[in-house]
Amino acid sequence: MRFLFIVLTLCGFYLQAQQAQQITLENIWKEGTFYPERLRSLKALNHSAEYTILEYNQNNLQEINLYDFASLKKVGRLYAANQEIQRIDDYSFSPDETTLLIATNSEYIYRHSFVADYYLYHLKNKTLQRISNKKIGEPHFSPDGKLLAYARGNNLYYYNIATKEERQITFDGAKNKIINGTADWVYEEEFGVVRLFEWSADGSTLAFVRSDEQQVPEFSMDIYGDGLYPTQDRFKYPKAGEANSVVSLHLYDVASGKTLVSPISAYYIPRLQADKKGNFVVQTLNRHQNDWQLLRIGTTGSTTLLLQEKSKTYVEIEDTPITFLEDNSFITLSERDGYRHLYYYNSEGKLLKQLTKGSWEVTDFYGYDTTSKELYYQSTENGSINRGVYAVSLNGKGKRALSAAVGTNEATFSSDYKWYIHSFSDAQTPPQYVLRDSKTAQVQHNIIDNKGYAERLKAYNLPKKEFFELKTSKATLNAYMIKPVDFDANKRYPVLFYQYSGPGSQQVANKWWGNDDFWHSMLTQRGYIVMCVDGRGTGFKGADFKKCTYQQLGKYEVEDQAEAAKIVGGYPYVDASRIGIWGWSFGGFMSSNCLFQHGDIFKAAVAVAPVTNWRFYDTIYTERFMRTPQENAAGYDDNSPITHAAKLKGKYLLIHGSADDNVHVQNAMVLINTLIGEQKTFDWRIYPDKNHGIYDYTGNTRWLLYQQMTRFWEEAMGKLAN
Repeated sequence: MRFLFIVLTLCGFYLQAQQAQQITLENIWKEGTFYPERLRSLKALNHSAEYTILEYNQNNLQEINLYDFASLKKVGRLYAANQEIQRIDDYSFSPDETTLLIATNSEYIYRHSFVADYYLYHLKNKTLQRISNKKIGEPHFSPDGKLLAYARGNNLYYYNIATKEERQITFDGAKNKIINGTADWVYEEEFGVVRLFEWSADGSTLAFVRSDEQQVPEFSMDIYGDGLYPTQDRFKYPKAGEANSVVSLHLYDVASGKTLVSPISAYYIPRLQADKKGNFVVQTLNRHQNDWQLLRIGTTGSTTLLLQEKSKTYVEIEDTPITFLEDNSFITLSERDGYRHLYYYNSEGKLLKQLTKGSWEVTDFYGYDTTSKELYYQSTENGSINRGVYAVSLNGKGKRALSAAVGTNEATFSSDYKWYIHSFSDAQTPPQYVLRDSKTAQVQHNIIDNKGYAERLKAYNLPKKEFFELKTSKATLNAYMIKPVDFDANKRYPVLFYQYSGPGSQQVANKWWGNDDFWHSMLTQRGYIVMCVDGRGTGFKGADFKKCTYQQLGKYEVEDQAEAAKIVGGYPYVDASRIGIWGWSFGGFMSSNCLFQHGDIFKAAVAVAPVTNWRFYDTIYTERFMRTPQENAAGYDDNSPITHAAKLKGKYLLIHGSADDNVHVQNAMVLINTLIGEQKTFDWRIYPDKNHGIYDYTGNTRWLLYQQMTRFWEEAMGKLAN
């Protein structure tokens, strides 16, 4: 692992000594009252038992500081912000760790991609070297550290660090037409990738993906700002069933300056990396995303199929890169046996060993220690709502639990895997961080215990999450309930259901709380019970459970929420006439459907940034679960809130951001028009120039949004039980 964590003190700063017991929206969204101490990103060095961290000094200036891993003590300062670089947005090291690559003045393209001014800082002679006089994106060192490849204006370049010369590799890049080496909007959002170029292990060749998006339809958003006229943002967005970028793989030879087009033909190329022997490996998918292939590409274009996996539904692309060992054998993740597990293959793709097995899932792969020949991973072996940290040998034997207490355990390892920082939390325990020895799992140092934070929270007398399994007529579902602290079983309470419900997601998890949990706690102080149920289609209970919603998103998920609400409505302490439901994004799609289709069960719903018909959403995500609208029109329309809008008879609040580039405000506008046409009374609010998260850095937007939702529930549910 390259990224670990270190202390970020946020919590106690905002908390006043004398605080009212009632939770307020100001506490949650403006004052940071409920932020615990957490750990901040650091980078472990490969050539020493040290790490670096970007932090602020006593003068509120940024510094990149050097720490000893075993003692966690600061041993030096590598760089400090100054007149030339006033803010450090990001940094990384050259392969030999003698040079820092520093980003400043960043400008975001989409949610993850950005361009910036980049500088090289040479640690030996303490000199600063600007790479380009223009902003660049995704700079990446060659393995020997002599060259730096990067993207600019949809073209690829490389820079010779010694001679300070730049060479252009591609020349046809143009906005909304051709992209070389970086992802288009839909790849970035749904495959979670930005950089689509890679150096070979010997640095002789640069492989890159070229995306021709000329046939992809454009989407436009008005940006209102505060000027006299709005501006318009136009970008390529392939909606379900529409054309995607045409992708191809190219191999650039540094010595000759010539580019070879690989003969592979693939609809999607979502992953590109180098192996240990000078070749490249790419992962490809067909449009249905049910035929996955792992291909080895030689620098001359030769192609070998290493692995292929087919499914009657879909094969998901893993975020974790394939791990290559020195002999080019490799470790990867797959749910081919019905659960997500680790597999070990030889260099030609022959299965050597399934390393983990069971009716549980590997949820993170931390890496392989070449010295001990052990793999470190996180899994649900201690229950689907929990996470534990384990080790297993490369032969699949000797599995051992490192940190597996009931709750959520996470680990971040030093580059030599000698140490790991263990974080633990559960629904009653704020995050705790300790340094452990990887071989014995013994604690070496306590880092953060959040005891002071926990003590301060006592003033609010917070309720507890009660986890349980809810059995419906179709499945056994994970659930939790939050009751008022002064709960009286002889009274009857209104219930608010909260859910997301998207494929592979999980809301019922045994970990410390987020902001929505504290808002829910605020509602319990006002007399509500809050429920959460992970229905069919959610994650970490095996492929069959997750994929049963294939081609009909919203059908079984809505059935499960409705039946769960009906079951809960039968509890003697629940007022079945006052059950509401809310959610964001996929959760907004769900809450809309639940109210429209089951108004006899749900009295009210809030939908924030909802998809209202999957025809409006992007190709990669939607078609993975639904195929195209041309193939599956009924699956799209039968479960669309727009289709069922005429059935609305309860209270409904619809919220959206006008600059949502993910779930477009078009979703809200079409549903609003449909409801108006059906003469339905409902509430709605559009937040100008706000994206899918509907927030700003002052906290005002979120504060107002949750204030409106709070007021809506109080009005929709009527007078609450005393």
